[in-house]
Amino acid sequence: MTVLTWSDDRVEQLKKLWEAGLSASQIAAELGNVTRNAVIGKVHRLGLSGRAKSPATTAPRQRKATPRPAQQMMRVARPVSRGNTALAHVFEIEVEPDPVTFDNVVPMGQRRSLLELNEATCHWPVGDPSSPDFFFCGGKALSGLPYCAQHSRLAYQPAADRRRQQPKPAR
Repeated sequence: MTVLTWSDDRVEQLKKLWEAGLSASQIAAELGNVTRNAVIGKVHRLGLSGRAKSPATTAPRQRKATPRPAQQMMRVARPVSRGNTALAHVFEIEVEPDPVTFDNVVPMGQRRSLLELNEATCHWPVGDPSSPDFFFCGGKALSGLPYCAQHSRLAYQPAADRRRQQPKPAR
């Protein structure tokens, strides 16, 4: 096995090719007898992070305008166990817009205890479980989900929205 060292000439050629915008694979092929990973390692050790950007890469890309459906759609990932593997299935659920949000006020006749819950009732917990006032929403659950429409919107938020609403770290 032949071990090649980085001679001054090879390093200079590497720098020129890197500044010209060639990829590590292209540089490895150009230099010969060196791997892509060796090129990446040498670039890192030399501190060659900046490259000249081409005008095509600096211009923002146009996004396609996609029409939104008339009703709101919610994507929900639910793990389903089959044998030893867990598969995530995605369901599309139609949700009517809720004109009135009732700020966590649940009518007395709708409230349920743990023993009163079933597949047709909303399992959203309300209050402190150690408190005697604790209850579950008990509203009409969406088909295949444990929550009503309002609580499904709270529980199943799109990933992009969750990333934007990250809590600030405590100091």
